[in-house]
Amino acid sequence: MTTALLVIDFQKRLVDAEPLPGDIAMVSANINTLMQRARHAGAPVVLIQHEDDTALVRGSDAWALSATLDTEARDHLIGKRTPDSFLGTGLGALLAAHAVKHVVICGYASEFCVDTTVRRAAANGLTVTLAADAHTTHDKPHANAALIRAHHNATLSNIRSFGPKISAVRAGEIAFDPAA
Repeated sequence: MTTALLVIDFQKRLVDAEPLPGDIAMVSANINTLMQRARHAGAPVVLIQHEDDTALVRGSDAWALSATLDTEARDHLIGKRTPDSFLGTGLGALLAAHAVKHVVICGYASEFCVDTTVRRAAANGLTVTLAADAHTTHDKPHANAALIRAHHNATLSNIRSFGPKISAVRAGEIAFDPAA
């Protein structure tokens, strides 16, 4: 099974600006570890960037990827305008071109773009591993970022109706299959 790593919305305005998202240092380190591991196995690394016409304008400093990410020229870039990384983007075609059947998902924001992309990937027939300690969000009035992350790890990994398995696994336990 060919696997790809999807890093969602890890952009300057979202993860580098005060107030910082919860556990951002740990999440950044785990994402970088996953990117290294994926590249070593020959798995595609896909960096997904949200854009809009006001706060995250394509090409602006706010829209740029976080400086905490160890990106490489061979990484794939996908722009999106909704929480769904597949909707109106080339992500599905990119994954199909690489014969991807399994995605590892990490990034920002747990309750929005990460959640939506996990569900859409499974609905598209992909097996999904949510990197349980490599996604985050900002604290909200009803729950802090750690609780929101834990809630989505538990909720998403218990969805069975899509068919393909969704699991939440700590970054240190995620292995990438070597490309065929």
